[in-house]
Amino acid sequence: MKNKEYNEKLFKAILSLETIDECQRFFDDLCTINELQAMSQRLEVAEMLNKNTVYSEVIAKTGASSATVSRVARCLNYGADGYKLVLKRLEENKNE
Repeated sequence: MKNKEYNEKLFKAILSLETIDECQRFFDDLCTINELQAMSQRLEVAEMLNKNTVYSEVIAKTGASSATVSRVARCLNYGADGYKLVLKRLEENKNE
């Protein structure tokens, strides 16, 4: 199986999850604590940057490195719009 096929299988597995509990159980098995914390931190950084929070405040509040903040900012500005899509949906679901 090629990497693309592995990735597709992973994404299908994630899409098959129906609840937060199921997601938590799957990601607890799939990821190390550090990997999960890093992904969660990047999402928080993306949310703050999307709200135009300055880098220094993002770093202070999240504990992320300047390299991580820069990478997330680059993805927000020039990436595949994945962060923007998720942040928009989280905001929409917050109001439900």
